[in-house]
Amino acid sequence: MKIDVYFSPAQVDEMQLRDKNVVVIDVLRASTTIVTALNNGAREIIPVGSIESAVKVSGNLFGDVVLRGGERNGKIITGFNLGNSPSEYTEDAVKGKSIIFCTTNGSSAMVKAKYAKRMAVGGFINVSLVADFIRQAGEDFSIVCAGEKQLFCMEDAVCAGMLVKMLVEDSPVVVDVNDAAGAAQVLYKTVGKNLLKMAKSSDHGKYLVDIGFESDLKTCVSVDSIPVLPLLIGNVIKLKKEEAKHSITLDVQEG
Repeated sequence: MKIDVYFSPAQVDEMQLRDKNVVVIDVLRASTTIVTALNNGAREIIPVGSIESAVKVSGNLFGDVVLRGGERNGKIITGFNLGNSPSEYTEDAVKGKSIIFCTTNGSSAMVKAKYAKRMAVGGFINVSLVADFIRQAGEDFSIVCAGEKQLFCMEDAVCAGMLVKMLVEDSPVVVDVNDAAGAAQVLYKTVGKNLLKMAKSSDHGKYLVDIGFESDLKTCVSVDSIPVLPLLIGNVIKLKKEEAKHSITLDVQEG
């Protein structure tokens, strides 16, 4: 089994990910928010690559069961119902709702993987379950870090390194890794003993603290705190157990 890590979505395109197995990691905060929302009863997450696409999609759905969630530069988008803090995605807010989701980094990376054979959403919050999913598939996987505005970011790379370490040390088959995956493992071993300290010292972590979201960092680095697995099914993200239920079919040109 071969594991490739990409430190930025800029390193891959839709065609490279077509029919591949993909994990998208956006620790701060899209992965954590999606896991939280689905665990709290959201019907599905519809990732889009731009605000314009979010508007198009919302026009095709029933307003009272649809929310728009996301951010630009860490802050809620004007006219949206929710931002990108996992604390906002409570059961009262999201249960039974479809959420059109647009973020600066994470949702765009997920849209890039829309033609993947499998696409899972991962973070520290569900890392062991993601590792189990990869082991059970027994096939090559690409781990795509959402990064920060197409650039490398520490927290996603460290999470990728933790995931790769789990796979290398405990898989029924030999695991081969690319150079980036090897580097991610080294990075995790170097700074992974204190994930909260790592997150607070990262560029995006410091920015989130500055704009009032320090409490989100602890949630985002809480390892295996919500062991559920979001998967892309068609054009929507659902929990694994709901793969065959009530998928919405959309045909939207992503911006």
